[in-house]
Amino acid sequence: MFKIFKFKKTRIFAISDLHFSTCVDKPMDVFGGHWQGYEKKIELAWKKQIKKNDIVIVAGDLSWGMTIEQAIPDLNKISSFGGRIVICRGNHDYWWKSISAVRDALKSNMFALQNDAIVLDDFVFCGTRGWIVSERNKTLSLEDQKILNREVQRMKLALDAASKLMDNKKKLIVVMHYPPLNFKLDDSPFTELFDRFGVNYVVFGHVHGKSKRPISFIKNNTKYFLTSCDQLENKLIRIC
Repeated sequence: MFKIFKFKKTRIFAISDLHFSTCVDKPMDVFGGHWQGYEKKIELAWKKQIKKNDIVIVAGDLSWGMTIEQAIPDLNKISSFGGRIVICRGNHDYWWKSISAVRDALKSNMFALQNDAIVLDDFVFCGTRGWIVSERNKTLSLEDQKILNREVQRMKLALDAASKLMDNKKKLIVVMHYPPLNFKLDDSPFTELFDRFGVNYVVFGHVHGKSKRPISFIKNNTKYFLTSCDQLENKLIRIC
């Protein structure tokens, strides 16, 4: 008699802005009591929620380290929490220089995105850091507009790479650090790309304190998730 095995579908979770600081003196509790002991809370929640085959997205700001050598203990700590981990660069990841050096430093269960794409099971992940977008009735500075234009082009490169990996079974997930749209959730150059490429999910972070953005929302046909750890009470959020 044949035994029928039922394979569980891949589960995807996310969190961001861990700001670990094993090798540098940069405690987060200087920003408020809600940061007290947050690293241990993240570790306990992660190990409780995540199974070996699950995928965890970390949308930037992983380590306060200034060099890759200073960041490695933090990266190894994150790796030890379990699951398969997809990361992107945040604005405070000063240690993140060349993508080849980053990938060389990662454990085998961690995968770095930088203007490109990867496939894990039935999901294609792509992304870049991003940049601030203009609020309603406000204009970006010339320097911010220049950086935004560059990041939009990098996102297009990432989505072009992702489109080559897609098929009818796969879902497309964008990972970025900055919010891709403003407080009013208006369209932006990023959302226009997401609509054009049929992105299913967008994961971002960067936002701290009292946020004017919801934790999750749907715009057009894309579902967005804000994943800064202090917005999630240091727990991981289920993406799909």
